[in-house]
Amino acid sequence: MYIPKHFESPTQELTLEAMRRYNFATLVSTEKTGEPIASHIPMVVEAGEPITLHFHLARANPLANVLRETRRATVMFLGPHAYMSPSVYPDLKRVPTWNYIAVHAYGDVVELDGEAAKDGLLKSLIALHEPAYAQQWRDLDSGYQSRQMSAITAFRLDVTRLDSSFKLNQHRKEALEAMKKTYAAGNDNERDLAQWMERFGS
Repeated sequence: MYIPKHFESPTQELTLEAMRRYNFATLVSTEKTGEPIASHIPMVVEAGEPITLHFHLARANPLANVLRETRRATVMFLGPHAYMSPSVYPDLKRVPTWNYIAVHAYGDVVELDGEAAKDGLLKSLIALHEPAYAQQWRDLDSGYQSRQMSAITAFRLDVTRLDSSFKLNQHRKEALEAMKKTYAAGNDNERDLAQWMERFGS
């Protein structure tokens, strides 16, 4: 991903926060023919050395077999994004732009075998998105749980490279207040960007 210096993430902690907050990501790998193949799935993000991503795919998803063969993938997290009009600038010699937050994680993929690993992954996702469902899952009969888990394949990606872009036009100091004001009065994406701008001291 192309990232000008002024859009780089200032800390790994901030990058991890964005990955966790916008964890419905795009998983991409490459088939033997050279064709890219992708799926859109929720990720469990764990800090450490290395950072790891945990996810599952439907067993019938052809990407599962591709991951077993290539053992490499890229995961793309897209945060809030929005158009920015040049009207925010004090002069006319400006052009429109698009502000956004994006993180790309590259790494090695390992399949997680066994029901215990799958169950652990599912419980991690439940804890993130609907903790109240955890008891319902535990109370389901073991046969039903086994059938559900047999329909998925679970994986871990060990991150070898992490690229993150926080393109908030923070280098355009002459228009930042106008940008924040415009976004603060906008849609959900725009209001989210305005909050990130505040955090960057923009």
